[in-house]
Amino acid sequence: MPVTIDDIRAAAQRIQGQVLRTPLDKAQTLSTLLGCELWLKYETQQFTASFKERGALNKLLSLSDDERKRGVIAMSAGNHAQGVAYNASRLGIDCTIVMPKGTPYGKVRNTEALGAKVVLDGETIEEARAIAERLQQERNLVFVHPFDDDAIIAGQGTIGLEMLEQVPTLDTLVVPIGGGGLIAGIAVAAKAIKPEIEIIGVESDHFPSMKNELDHLDLPTGGTTIAEGIAVGKAGVRTTAIARELVSDIVLVDEIRLERAICMLLDIEKTVVEGAGAAGLAAILTQPERFKGKRVGTLLCGGNIDPRLLASIILRELVREGRVATLRIEIPDRPGLLAKIATLLGDAGANIVEVRHDRLTSQMSAKTTGLDVMIESRDWAHTQAIKAVVEEAGYPTQILPGHR
Repeated sequence: MPVTIDDIRAAAQRIQGQVLRTPLDKAQTLSTLLGCELWLKYETQQFTASFKERGALNKLLSLSDDERKRGVIAMSAGNHAQGVAYNASRLGIDCTIVMPKGTPYGKVRNTEALGAKVVLDGETIEEARAIAERLQQERNLVFVHPFDDDAIIAGQGTIGLEMLEQVPTLDTLVVPIGGGGLIAGIAVAAKAIKPEIEIIGVESDHFPSMKNELDHLDLPTGGTTIAEGIAVGKAGVRTTAIARELVSDIVLVDEIRLERAICMLLDIEKTVVEGAGAAGLAAILTQPERFKGKRVGTLLCGGNIDPRLLASIILRELVREGRVATLRIEIPDRPGLLAKIATLLGDAGANIVEVRHDRLTSQMSAKTTGLDVMIESRDWAHTQAIKAVVEEAGYPTQILPGHR
């Protein structure tokens, strides 16, 4: 085993007082809803809102004086970049971060604000990695790998130590997987302390890289996902070796369950997480029977989500629940009908969000108009009841496709 429990304990001592020992709290309402005893580890409370600080700091503190003077370079489009930049700045180490050209400006700005020199180059993460490796050789810098490095793995493993110190009775840990540094470190720590504990990994079904390795599959990898923090095309060599020995299984989660998990954490736990941060809960939503009756620990590994993306996810989930819907109502094209429809909707308990007339739809009579009304309601059953009220008043109504 390339990383041992002693390495992780040494990392915990090394980084103590410099990263937050985050809470591990029981999610009472979610436990009731899901049928398991669910505990959430709030890595979103770290300074950069991600667990990545642990591994980055352990790596930087492990450098020799000569290596510190040379400076470090890393490749990342998000949390690893900020973890390395923040801790390098604190320790007085010169830091360069290579980020793909398409990285959102907010992430670039935040990384620069934390003291790093940002190089925007490469169309993809893989291209950015190749550029970072070239610059590392040209400038004699120390490369800080995002996951496939023993010091990084040991740093992330400190989460496993904390979780079993905080709640020793946990019998299952559900851990998101990108390149595998997080699950490798947690698995080494947890299995050394409690050999019978089960380690379950979670990947986006768009990026099943570790699943492919462990189960000898050839599932397609790539595409767009809201869990960009775990969107890694190829898992690490070190991390895969550890996972093969210690991880029981990997659950693949789709975009809808990732979105639902984000919304549940926001609505119930009042906690903002990014897509990767919600992956553990998404896995339990995907296979609820697997976790029933168990004491399950998972971590909210990151909270850096773009506000516009979060707003879109919230609205999409409201639409799925039927709490936001667009009714297409066919009415005679004459004065006063809009007010009548508004009264009908209001009396039925609907809140009108938006109204649009459509007089050009060829399927309707020229003496009628289509009225598209976006409404808010309590739930899907309420939306259907509102639709029935309008139809009973004599106005043909349909709920537009995509709104359920």
